[in-house]
Amino acid sequence: MRSSDGPEFDPVGALRLLTERRVEFVLIGGFAARLLGSPSVTFDLDICYARHDGNLDRLAAVLQELHAELRGAPRGLSLILDAKTLHAGDHFTFDTLLGPLDVLGVPAGTDGYEDLARTALRTDLGGFEVLVSSIDDLIRMKRAAGRPKDRVELEILGALRDELDLQGSERVQRKRPC
Repeated sequence: MRSSDGPEFDPVGALRLLTERRVEFVLIGGFAARLLGSPSVTFDLDICYARHDGNLDRLAAVLQELHAELRGAPRGLSLILDAKTLHAGDHFTFDTLLGPLDVLGVPAGTDGYEDLARTALRTDLGGFEVLVSSIDDLIRMKRAAGRPKDRVELEILGALRDELDLQGSERVQRKRPC
């Protein structure tokens, strides 16, 4: 899949690299919603990363490996992509060799990685696992962000949550003895 004006979008490749390099993160945003069953299409990858020093070092190394550049920044802007830079900021939007990657320390409506990791779903992506934000946390983040595109997605995520709740209650009913 190719984004409109960037490199080939390979979210699974980016997630695999982050996982192989032991970066602690929770997958959030449109790709997380897609893995949970949303029909919405996304052309970027969003993660919430743990903000401790070792993880910032590992995340910076992956971003360097992916030749990450700040999206929308003037060409040639000098950015030292290291743990110190990541620690000084919170939200970064990058263009990488594998497509757009947004890394957020504390997404709107949350307290960050630990908050989201508590209810995240461990999801197998074909040989490796990632933590995927729960549907309720995705809804909480969209509500807090409040952008017009988020309000539209709230309708979709709400319907998806209802569907997932119904499927869960049907499974429980089938398991009950007669």
